[in-house]
Amino acid sequence: MPGSALPPLPALFAGTTIFLLGAILGSFLNVVIRRIPAGESVVRPGSRCRCGEPLPWHDNLPLVSWLLLRGRARCCGARISPRYPLVEGITALLFLLCWWLHPPAVALSLAVLVLFLVPAFWIDLDHLVIPDLFTVGGMLLGLALSFLVPGLHGFPEAAAPSLRGLGSAFLGVLLGSSVYYWLAVGAGLALRREALGEGDIKLAGCLGAFLGWQGAVFALFGGAVLGTAILLPVLAWQRFRAGRAEPDRGERLGAGSEIPFGPFLIAAALAYALGLDGPVDAWFSALGRALALLS
Repeated sequence: MPGSALPPLPALFAGTTIFLLGAILGSFLNVVIRRIPAGESVVRPGSRCRCGEPLPWHDNLPLVSWLLLRGRARCCGARISPRYPLVEGITALLFLLCWWLHPPAVALSLAVLVLFLVPAFWIDLDHLVIPDLFTVGGMLLGLALSFLVPGLHGFPEAAAPSLRGLGSAFLGVLLGSSVYYWLAVGAGLALRREALGEGDIKLAGCLGAFLGWQGAVFALFGGAVLGTAILLPVLAWQRFRAGRAEPDRGERLGAGSEIPFGPFLIAAALAYALGLDGPVDAWFSALGRALALLS
């Protein structure tokens, strides 16, 4: 277990600490998700209920407070969205997986990526946009971390490892974003409407900076497969309901619906970073050898 390389701390204590840190930062990400699209400061004012009442510290504990309050605000009884503990729990779990699966420096770098991708996921889901703070900002930070932590791109013992790590990150940015761009152009011409947004292309650059071109390309195709697997049953169920002539209870998905692709890209990218990188990279290497033999 890579995380057990921390000798002063028992593995269980270290894992618990990292999980709690992820939950605390996930609580902050909830503020980011709500305030950044509105153009508000994430620092001031402090956490408040929707009724305007400031929240005491004991009502703002990650994961715990929502359960103790049974999903209701103490001050006014308003319903608290289950998304708050969900974001906290997901962030905590992703932090734990980063520590569990990777050496400390790489795990820390991927935890930084998590802090960019989790809010990008929910903001795109809510507003159909990914702010540049998470895409361009994440890309720049990914390039810097690739230079400082070349193990992020698999170069722990190579000659001039920092430069090779940075070169791999640059290649990931350029190849990842260009693949997304030309796919967006082709799909747009075929469908006569925008298929991939500009935010998705910038997101590809961020993913390439952290995960290399393999991670960025896998996120594209893995995200497409994941989106298809999720959306096709939904569309089939809607058609089934329409066939039974049930009354419309809301906007249906359809050919004209805008569906954010960013969350699917992010889910596939995290799957690559937290377990699928080995087999995916091996597949790309085998493909490269096969193409070299054919040429």
